[in-house]
Amino acid sequence: MNVGAPCLFVSAMAGADINLDELSKVVAAALTVMFSMLIIGYGVVRLFSFKVSVYLPPLLFPNNGNMGLSLCLFTFGDKGLAFGLGIFMLMTVSQFTLGIFLVNDSVSSVRARLVELTRQPIVYAAAFSVVCVATGYKLPAWANNTVSLMGDITIPLMLVTLGVSLARLKVSNFPRTLLFSSIRLFGGFLLGLMVAYLFQLEGVIRGVVIIQASMPVAVFNYLLAVRYKQSPAETASMVIVSTLMAFVLLPFLLAYVMPRGS
Repeated sequence: MNVGAPCLFVSAMAGADINLDELSKVVAAALTVMFSMLIIGYGVVRLFSFKVSVYLPPLLFPNNGNMGLSLCLFTFGDKGLAFGLGIFMLMTVSQFTLGIFLVNDSVSSVRARLVELTRQPIVYAAAFSVVCVATGYKLPAWANNTVSLMGDITIPLMLVTLGVSLARLKVSNFPRTLLFSSIRLFGGFLLGLMVAYLFQLEGVIRGVVIIQASMPVAVFNYLLAVRYKQSPAETASMVIVSTLMAFVLLPFLLAYVMPRGS
């Protein structure tokens, strides 16, 4: 998060053949998916009288990093990775702000986390990457080679981190966990489809938006639940079950979004 991910942002965005209009479409589509899930998720949580701070964040923040970026890269190449990073950037900022607000309603804590957000290298790397895309600026060869080498470690490390995290977590309250895991996966997929249709997205952009919208619960939700004592066992269960379900469903998802003839 502090070294590899910022370098990956800069190297992928600076090297990909995308423009600011395309990147804006991807981020706007992802933002629409997130707020649609916010409305639907809040309704479901209140319907069953569950605790919002426990069950809403896992619905809002999918695993766009460890799993999503890997799939975007291996399905669509560097261009897919660049678009996937745009969504990852949005979700990172959202989880440090909206995510913290949901799990802890202390005003002082939210302010402290907003200050902490300004200290995250990934935020500045994302901003610099957007400037590069908007202006067409290219890094000098020595700088590009350096950040590319350092950024290349990120996705393998993310996959290792995901595996280690899953090995340490346990499942509890399976029926409830299955319900929310299904909403995260199938609801996210349907919202991705709807938003792609509304925004008239095509090709790589459409595939990336659908992939990132369909990801399982992010491990970071568990870390926040532990930190703020919001039933971490429940969140851990959603991380495990949704990820295992995703492994089964991924071949069908990729077959659907993959370019024909690939």
